[in-house]
Amino acid sequence: MPLLLSFVNSNKPPAHRFCRLFRQELALFVGLLATSTLGVQAQTTTGTTPSQPKKYQATAPKTQPFGAAAFAPSGKTTLRWLGMGGFFLNSRGTAIMIDPVLGGFDMPLLISFPIAAKAVPRLDAVLLTHADNDHYSVPTTADLAPVTKTFHSTVYVDSLLQNRHLPAAGHTIGDTFRVGQVQVKLTRADHAYQNAYPGMSKRFFQQEDACGFWLETPDGTVWAPGDSRLLPEHLQYPTPDAILFDFSDSEWHFTLAGAVKIANAYPNTPLLLNHWGSVDAPDFSPFNADPAQLAKLVVNPGRIKVLAPGEAYTLKRVKK
Repeated sequence: MPLLLSFVNSNKPPAHRFCRLFRQELALFVGLLATSTLGVQAQTTTGTTPSQPKKYQATAPKTQPFGAAAFAPSGKTTLRWLGMGGFFLNSRGTAIMIDPVLGGFDMPLLISFPIAAKAVPRLDAVLLTHADNDHYSVPTTADLAPVTKTFHSTVYVDSLLQNRHLPAAGHTIGDTFRVGQVQVKLTRADHAYQNAYPGMSKRFFQQEDACGFWLETPDGTVWAPGDSRLLPEHLQYPTPDAILFDFSDSEWHFTLAGAVKIANAYPNTPLLLNHWGSVDAPDFSPFNADPAQLAKLVVNPGRIKVLAPGEAYTLKRVKK
């Protein structure tokens, strides 16, 4: 989550409400006008004055709910978009959620979530890229805690989890650890936007407070970059077999142009879209990306995967 969104799950409601109102005012000026094709729906809202044009937002296909059967052992690795920036991965029985938000978000939504947090039967791990509340959800992590072995994140986010007495482990950038069938490595991110706006936080945020994750499964590699500005190393990794792809045109994310650079650096890698089509914010660039725009810009656009929340995607190795 970028500029002026709730960067920490605060226990101070008045400041939180002020931030949200300020965000809504700013959103009138920083959004993109998005139109929708490529088999996704269009969300229409009316302008605040008769002279304003209607705004359009690409929204996700209809949610495909899933239940306990999705967590069972299998002979493959399956990924499911949870909506927002979240994914669920089942790699031959190893169950991992990445940045799950399954309720309790503070903005209007365009989707229903494919599973309720309290309906999750078990998780070997939850991976959290950073502390923004569209990635680290206090309500969701509270509901998942009884069935989760370990929450993994950066050292900073680990401190937030430890303060809530959740089973957590903190890691530095480049660290690796193992979760069942999956080896996980923290990749670098640049998302310390709070420091750019005096008064936004009393804390000075370090670049290593946010991260991405590189997952090595028996069936291929998955890269979850997290929220980040484009870094040179993002274009220099070994070819992943899937990217959990944020293509929003926000200056504290890759930007659309930066996302295209990443896509074209790995021209055969499937792009599993996220961070789009979930939040009702047609004028707010972090949430209003349009797959139709992306398809016009990337090499081999057929690899763009416009998943419905909950839809299963089977991981396969790509030609390197």
